Amino acid sequence: MPILAAHAAEEAVAADPEARVVKLSIDARLQEKLETLARDAAMRLGPKLSTAIVVIDNPTGEVRARVGAADYLDAARGGALDMSRALRSPGSALKPFIYALAFEQGLAHPETVLADRPARYGAYAPQNFDLGYQGTVTARKALQMSLNLPAIELLADVGPATFLARLHGAGAEVEMPKDAPVGLAIGLGGLGISLTDLARLYAGLARGGEAPALVERLDGAPPTIGAKRVTDPVAAYYVEDILRGAPPPADELSGRIAFKTGTSYGFRDALAIGYDRLTTIAVWVGRPDNGPTPGLVGRQAAAPLLFDAFARLGRDVEPIRAPKGVLRVAASADLPPPLRHLRRDAPKTIAAAGATPLKIAYPPDGARVDLGLADGDRDETLALKALGGALPLTWLVNGAPIGEPDLRRQSAWRPDGAGFARLSVIDANGASDSVVVRLE
Repeated sequence: MPILAAHAAEEAVAADPEARVVKLSIDARLQEKLETLARDAAMRLGPKLSTAIVVIDNPTGEVRARVGAADYLDAARGGALDMSRALRSPGSALKPFIYALAFEQGLAHPETVLADRPARYGAYAPQNFDLGYQGTVTARKALQMSLNLPAIELLADVGPATFLARLHGAGAEVEMPKDAPVGLAIGLGGLGISLTDLARLYAGLARGGEAPALVERLDGAPPTIGAKRVTDPVAAYYVEDILRGAPPPADELSGRIAFKTGTSYGFRDALAIGYDRLTTIAVWVGRPDNGPTPGLVGRQAAAPLLFDAFARLGRDVEPIRAPKGVLRVAASADLPPPLRHLRRDAPKTIAAAGATPLKIAYPPDGARVDLGLADGDRDETLALKALGGALPLTWLVNGAPIGEPDLRRQSAWRPDGAGFARLSVIDANGASDSVVVRLE
């Protein structure tokens, strides 16, 4: 008998030992192809190394393949350990979600200029992987090059606790080091997360910001918890557009899939996660015993496997369409002034000393506003009011400006339909506030 998806099968039988037949969502042909890929790669990369691969069907959330180890029967490589479920450091693989949160909150745009230069946050002084600096770069280039300093600068603005809460809210099981505070290091891999949860978060980016509930048992009860929001559609598209332009591995075509790599501290984990509209694939390479492997880097060890796995799907890559509200500009100078540069002298959520903090007075966060949009009988505008902050103010809806900077603290916006909307305001100093409302 062939041994396919041994870890998934073992898990399913343990969960329901009385079942005579267990039906999984796994595609046997794809599983076999990827198990061969994982085994060959581990043999090529070196002793004691293993590989894990997770494939998710984005529209349904069904797991199409789950390779837990390079070889289930190879004890020297820890084959019995399911590394698709193990908590590991993601390295830089969570950076796209920092950028998504900044885009969503109206703090930045893909063409916003960031600083890649030495910086210290108390006792924490992050460095880039290559120990060099690029100077000033756009958010697009910073994420494509996986620069650490701009990512930490954004995380300092959105707040590490807010970022961690977003990951938890999206359904990811995240583990922090014992007794460690929630600090900026979480943006560079200072936490534990499974490859399956990483794949699910990236599937959320492919689905316009909504992470699916994963389905692996087709004969069991449906998931009790549905899809969870990772970010909003515009921010998800900005991240996808950036990651699709990341430089691919050698001998691979660029611009085909959106992907990101990660390398954990001490060269213990190499990751690569990529997606198109239909499929998300996550790859991990490392030692199950958590031993270091000098030179084990995500871009070199895991990214080629990711692109090979996509090739084994046997279909063309499906692009993702842009949602409404995407702000397309050719350069940073074309952005509204508050979005051209990230403010560097203070977090954006803190106003200048002595000034009244910027706050949206109306509509309040979480409000349901009846504008008669559901029945189409009325064509109303939504009043927008802010308190405090330094004039002029720039209002944004779902990350896109709705007008020029205004010297008044009130404005108005005409929605094009019912539903949820994120409203943000940015003042002249870069301070901001955001609310989410439901329009009816």
